[in-house]
Amino acid sequence: LAIINLKRENVYIANVVKCRPPQNRDPLPEEVSVCWPWLLEQIKIIQPKLIVTLGRHSMERFLPNQKISAVHGKAMRREIDGIGKQVFYTLYHPAAALYNGSMREILIKDFKRIPKVLKAIEKI
Repeated sequence: LAIINLKRENVYIANVVKCRPPQNRDPLPEEVSVCWPWLLEQIKIIQPKLIVTLGRHSMERFLPNQKISAVHGKAMRREIDGIGKQVFYTLYHPAAALYNGSMREILIKDFKRIPKVLKAIEKI
């Protein structure tokens, strides 16, 4: 967050699942579905200007049928039932940079675009 001059107190972090799957495995679709109402309620309460999805699992819930390799670093406006229109910005999960060093530069580049996306949203 320091890279883009955002303070932690101005950022709300939520997960698509509310408890960690055993052995840190990927969440099952059923687990994501069970937790979906809670995530929707969090979004309604917070009313974020921008939702930044970190990784494939959160991206898939909001931007189904998309490939993260095609949408990372791009802002998209989408209608979400129960919430209305929302702007999404997809990033690779930061853990990907730990396993694949070449992802680090992509992640940083995409991350540094967040302030521009926020400014564009404020003009709307």
